[in-house]
Amino acid sequence: MFINLPSRRHLRRYQEITSVFLKHGFGYVLDQLNIKGYPLWHLFLIKPKTSNNHMEDLAVHFRLALEELGPTFIKFGQILSTRPDLLPSVFIAELSKLQDTVPPEPWEKIQEFLVKEFGYDLDEVFTDFDPIPLASASLGQVHAAKLKDNREVVVKVQRPDILPLINVDLEILASLATKAQKTELGKIYDFITIADDFAFILRNELNYLREGKNADRFRQSFAGETHLYIPKVFWEYTTKHVLVLERIRGIKINDISALYSAGYDCHKIALHSARIIIKEVLEDGFFHADPHPGNFFVMPDEVIGAMDFGMVGNLKEKDRLNLIRLYLVAVELDSEAIVDQLIKMGAANVQIDRVALERDIDRLLKKYYGLPLKDIRAREVIEEITPIAFRHHLHLPSDFWLLGKTLTMMEGVGLQLDPNFDIFEVSKPYVQRLMWHLLLPNHNTIRSLLLYGADLQEMIGRFPQVGNRLFEFISEDQYKPENHYKNDKFYKEILAIEKLSQSILISCLIVSLSILISNNTTGKYPWLTVLLILLLLFTFIWFLISLIKSNKIT
Repeated sequence: MFINLPSRRHLRRYQEITSVFLKHGFGYVLDQLNIKGYPLWHLFLIKPKTSNNHMEDLAVHFRLALEELGPTFIKFGQILSTRPDLLPSVFIAELSKLQDTVPPEPWEKIQEFLVKEFGYDLDEVFTDFDPIPLASASLGQVHAAKLKDNREVVVKVQRPDILPLINVDLEILASLATKAQKTELGKIYDFITIADDFAFILRNELNYLREGKNADRFRQSFAGETHLYIPKVFWEYTTKHVLVLERIRGIKINDISALYSAGYDCHKIALHSARIIIKEVLEDGFFHADPHPGNFFVMPDEVIGAMDFGMVGNLKEKDRLNLIRLYLVAVELDSEAIVDQLIKMGAANVQIDRVALERDIDRLLKKYYGLPLKDIRAREVIEEITPIAFRHHLHLPSDFWLLGKTLTMMEGVGLQLDPNFDIFEVSKPYVQRLMWHLLLPNHNTIRSLLLYGADLQEMIGRFPQVGNRLFEFISEDQYKPENHYKNDKFYKEILAIEKLSQSILISCLIVSLSILISNNTTGKYPWLTVLLILLLLFTFIWFLISLIKSNKIT
């Protein structure tokens, strides 16, 4: 046996997993991980072939194996389908077909679980509860119900016995990741981090309290948006394993014929949906990461109702700015600058084969050279990027790949609604705002100055004490230029005061300039902005010259 202690406790499940992968032709992979202990193991070892057809067959069998192993592995495959940096494109395409629909749990079992979660009988809360679910997935199922006040709700219930199985599977995946880290591939991929990230995502999705908070956060972000509706969360009935949401009714966003029959303007719907998702990504940095058509309904007045907030993506401000920088150099068709930006982002290391990567990027850019943005499709670009990312082991954050999937799905729905849909045109104002954010002083500049304000205040507080010493020093005729080396410590204090004064002046100018520019969005006083910029430039040059002179003296 080469199974570690956690896996030994779950030997039956461990052998079930190896059995399924053996059946589907992945014995050579398990052999690389040094996992023995399965009966007649070496009779099942299958070595990989290199033909394209065989790769396609392996991808199909990989998907079938994950489906056979149940919810944890189905979710794992869905996450992997968003990571073209980890798997060849043929596997990514196949894993995108993973279906997360399974037969529902018996009503008696669900009813018993709900009573246990609520702590009281269902008829104390609901006047009606449909035992036949609206939808059934591997982790849970959704039922329609009515509260005592006749408000319609949907009740999302976690499968009663799902947690123990998932905990076992996650422990086994962590064990396999540890083994994989010791292989040759472990020098390229951080399997332990990949397993940890997946466990984090899955456990978050199993926590319905977090999903409810995600819904509330989206509602708050779009408080002034009239074309998006986020259903209310009934917190008094929501637990970690049960989520009660306001029920919204409408036409599925991809049911084009029904939308036309209802008299809706599909062009407007496409623009609204795109604008909403782009705002999530570029402004909020918090986006719905599972925007398939089943999660969006069109309500009266072209209002889009959103559902299912279990999977979300997060982009920090630096991530969004990095994307804009990448976009800027890509528009300039500068493959060398793109590689530089990828290295700065941590997607590629400095030891990467720059020549080969620049060549592949250059070929991709030339394919789109001269094409207007409206003729470029995000899906095609992402499909072109996928093999490059895998070939050169580019390690972009997982949220970036989730973003790619989100934009691809959104573009697909947009094109169904309107064949002339142009994602770049919709995103232009948001991109321009972020570009100005890159160029101009912003709240981060002020925040940095405020963070150092305490240090400045402390130094300013020392001025009277240092000033008194200075006057005493001068009055006693101790300060003479020829003696400054003998009083080196005090002389440095005088220089420090001078430099500090100059630094404070420059800081004040930067803050003033930031406030002026942020408030002068109409461009009413452009001459004042120019004047401040010139003054700041002059002061900086003066500070630089004085710094050089003082360094020469010392």
